[in-house]
Amino acid sequence: MPQLISSKDMDFLLNTVFDAEELCQLPAYQEHDRTTFDSVLTTAERIATDYFLPHNAKADANEPQFDGERVSTIPEVKTAWQHFADSGLLSARHSYEDGGMQLPALVHSACMSYFTAANPSTAGYPFLTMAAANLINAFGNDEQKSRYLPAMFDGRSAGTMALTEPDVGSSLGDLTTKAIPHEDGSYRIKGQKMYISGGDQDITSNIIHLVIARIQGAPQGVKGISLFLVPKFITNEAGEPIQRNDVQLAGLLHKMGYRGTTSTVLSFGEKDDCHGYLIGETGRGLSYMFKMMNEARIGVGLGAAVIGYRGYMESLDYARNRPQGRRPDEKDPQSKQINIIEHADVRRMLLAQKSYVEGSLALCMLAARLVDEHEAGGDEDAGRLLDLLTPVVKSFPSFYGPRANDLAIQVLGGAGYTREYPVEQCYRDNRLNPIHEGTHGIQSLDLLGRKLWQENGAGQKLLLKRIQKTMHAAGKHSELIELVGVYQKHINTLMQTTLALGSALQSGKLKEGLANSALYLDMMGKCIIAWLWLDMAEKAISAFASSEAKEDTDFMAGKIQAARYFILWELPEVEHQAHLLTSFDRTCLDMQDNWF
Repeated sequence: MPQLISSKDMDFLLNTVFDAEELCQLPAYQEHDRTTFDSVLTTAERIATDYFLPHNAKADANEPQFDGERVSTIPEVKTAWQHFADSGLLSARHSYEDGGMQLPALVHSACMSYFTAANPSTAGYPFLTMAAANLINAFGNDEQKSRYLPAMFDGRSAGTMALTEPDVGSSLGDLTTKAIPHEDGSYRIKGQKMYISGGDQDITSNIIHLVIARIQGAPQGVKGISLFLVPKFITNEAGEPIQRNDVQLAGLLHKMGYRGTTSTVLSFGEKDDCHGYLIGETGRGLSYMFKMMNEARIGVGLGAAVIGYRGYMESLDYARNRPQGRRPDEKDPQSKQINIIEHADVRRMLLAQKSYVEGSLALCMLAARLVDEHEAGGDEDAGRLLDLLTPVVKSFPSFYGPRANDLAIQVLGGAGYTREYPVEQCYRDNRLNPIHEGTHGIQSLDLLGRKLWQENGAGQKLLLKRIQKTMHAAGKHSELIELVGVYQKHINTLMQTTLALGSALQSGKLKEGLANSALYLDMMGKCIIAWLWLDMAEKAISAFASSEAKEDTDFMAGKIQAARYFILWELPEVEHQAHLLTSFDRTCLDMQDNWF
């Protein structure tokens, strides 16, 4: 069985590209060292391989069931959840005082990559719970923290985020769920939410829903939204369930992928007795929820990257072991067949996958490193750069991860289209990622309409400074000089395009300037991934060029070749995108409903 993620690649990213051990100089992480990081990663990989991977296909084939009263999942899901909880990873990012490990986001993200690669559906439950707990820890009051967090940290309670309504998707300002003040200081929640992952299940004794709603009498729009903690079971002060809350499962949704994670429609307050507890201040619910959403967006990007990575590893293993055909210059029909990895077009498909998924994983690790620099190091510039990059971190892996999975199926041919091999499930699972936590289009509007221009483009300047540093270092290596020159041309195009669009938006041409924003998001994503490939190639040369070990020199050559592929084959597409953007092409904007 191939590895979920190349251990050498993960080690390279953590310790050579992003220098995880350097984080131990920060006060929050000073009790850690590389040994502790390696230990927790080994534990994560073991639990993922032993308890998450074996039931991945089974959970896909046996969706959760609802009999009108209870939801049932296959028993392996609860077993995996318990092993995850027992490992301490649910609270790993939290302080020692709260029972956590004070683990850097960079190392924690690496741990989570194994679980999602092994079993995206089951990994969804801890992913949501950790994000919900982080939000409560950040904005909840002392009573809410003491009552709910211990059970979320030790696995007795799970968490969800409840935003979407049947008639309200990304336009959250139009939500209709109400919160009615009650004399005891709590609220009574009334409304319906849908597409709530993990909204009901049988693996924990309680579920903590984070629900956005409008307090009765609050203004319309986003300024009238508040955030509420709504437990499935009302608890005592110790957080133990004592009474069923008025939260009802209206039904399960049946998905193309991620089928082991329940997707639910929830009704709040059918009996007018749904207890909800205000988190923070009234009217600030959406700003609080964005902490969880931005964390989730980075997590979705990581998930998309590693599901793509899993498919890549499976197709690479298949290509190395599947004999078929002969070389074009071999005329003897009696000669031995070659493994399909010897065919140039198969190598093309594998190289494309490698460039997408290893580049995407590097991007997600960069985001995690920036989280550490900002939150634990107090580096405001890291926070500014993270804010700019978040739409790209969510969207690039989510777009190119499924493309990698599509290529993995193609490498396997007819076998890839069957359930006997995991690559078709990887594709189905990954296809959700361009949709949830803000679609590709929503991310593009966020980037081009807002993130680029915050603080007079401070994030852009910080990004370009890092890019220039990489180009200077890469230009010292003869193997990379050509790539640096090509990259310089295309990054110049990105900068010119950004200036043209910024000028249009500043002059009030919002409709025209934003019409093709999805192209700009893809264009910027390609330039960022190409930068990371230059950086990885440069660091691989610096780390391994003098090594006498064939494994090291092969690894280095693979990084250089993947950088060449992405910069010479994929990156030039930005020139056509730039033309469409700077000419403010109206083809899509001018299309009329009745012309379809």
